[in-house]
Amino acid sequence: MPARTLPNFEDDPLTNAIKPPADETPEERQRRLRSEQDAKAISDSIDEELESQRAAERNGQKPVKILLLGQSESGKSTTLKNFQLLYEPKVFRTERASWRAVIQLNVVRSIHLIWDAISKGEKTSSGSQEFPTMLVAPPELLKIKLRLAPLLQVEETLIRRLTPAGSGETEATLRIGRDMSYSERTKNYMKEVTVNSAVQWKGSFGRRLSQEADKTINWEDPDDPGRILHACSEDMIRLWEDPMTKKFLEAQKLRLQELAGFFLDSLERVTAPQYIPTDDDILKARLKTLGVTEHRFILSGKNNISRDWRVFDVGGHRSQRAAWVPYFDDMDAIIFLAPISCFDQVLAEDHRVNRLEDSVKLWSSIVSNPLLKHTNLILFLNKIDILQSKLASGIKIADYVVSYGDRPNDYEHSSTYLRRKFSGILKEKSPLPRVFYCHFTTVTDPKSTKYILSNLKDMLMRDNLTKTNLIA
Repeated sequence: MPARTLPNFEDDPLTNAIKPPADETPEERQRRLRSEQDAKAISDSIDEELESQRAAERNGQKPVKILLLGQSESGKSTTLKNFQLLYEPKVFRTERASWRAVIQLNVVRSIHLIWDAISKGEKTSSGSQEFPTMLVAPPELLKIKLRLAPLLQVEETLIRRLTPAGSGETEATLRIGRDMSYSERTKNYMKEVTVNSAVQWKGSFGRRLSQEADKTINWEDPDDPGRILHACSEDMIRLWEDPMTKKFLEAQKLRLQELAGFFLDSLERVTAPQYIPTDDDILKARLKTLGVTEHRFILSGKNNISRDWRVFDVGGHRSQRAAWVPYFDDMDAIIFLAPISCFDQVLAEDHRVNRLEDSVKLWSSIVSNPLLKHTNLILFLNKIDILQSKLASGIKIADYVVSYGDRPNDYEHSSTYLRRKFSGILKEKSPLPRVFYCHFTTVTDPKSTKYILSNLKDMLMRDNLTKTNLIA
């Protein structure tokens, strides 16, 4: 029988991976130890939180669970950010560096959309019904386009930082970028960069997330995209403010200021050296996510009884909606967001479907689902600021919603009509009688949203305590 040999731990890949480098300098050792200390502190904090949650569940304290639901770009992620801003303000101070990168990508995306509109307008504006007059970009705009070419490099850098190495979305996006011309590339730019909710993308932008935002950003980083954006700032402002740019956008009915992640009116500020996003900037920033995002909060009611709150955000793409119901039948409430300003828009994933019609159908499927018959439903008729702007500009809701008839084309009548429409569906299709909770919202406005969420918290807290027989 051959003699057994002891394993050689020096050949163990795990040991080799975590041991310090042989040529480590004293400064590097100090940084490594500090980093390990920070990591241990975070790990201990997570362990303590998990233990407190387990203890609460053992004591019979049922967490309050809320599901955010709605189509893509309805305001779900912004509502979740409002929860964080209201109940975890420290989180915002540590995540500003991460959102800075998202806002930078939003700026680049807006510039892409402008070039796409100009390129499309020049090719099709030949006296057609869509483009009754010939539109030609003047030489000055073409010169600006050449000077803004470095933004392609900024885009690649930001995509790499927002998505992990080896990600299919990242590789596909970058491969498209390299293989296409600028004009071809902008055509494809409506396909947003997507981040998987399971990926901790925020942690890659700050050196120490426990610090304030201005300390987490490495301002000396030579590859910081902010350097190029600042250098291109004046040209981006010229492009956005050029009268011909407005004509190209108007000819295609493209209203960038109504899109999520719009910062072109704040270019000088968001491209400034050492720019740090404000709370309002973070609320307006747009980053598409796939999968389910969960956030936990410990909240206290008026009676000082604390509760564990769990808020879930489910991706709004149509392909993600069918499978979620069996996993969320124990929710205390569903906040359903319907962007009523989108009455004249179609779904990005299916141009045959009107966005308002899609929200109505999704709402109908939720209220009629027997698995959710005991769940509180709170309706946010969202983006009322954009609705008011559209109606004031002369866009007629009756041209897109036939049943609106000859009612006045103003906010008061249209909002009342839509509220009654959603209320009628609830009364007609709900398996059990339900109270109709409805709010007109602009969730990018933290002041008005704070008031709504505070009232919602008190209502759900009381309902939860009643169900657990802690109050009568």
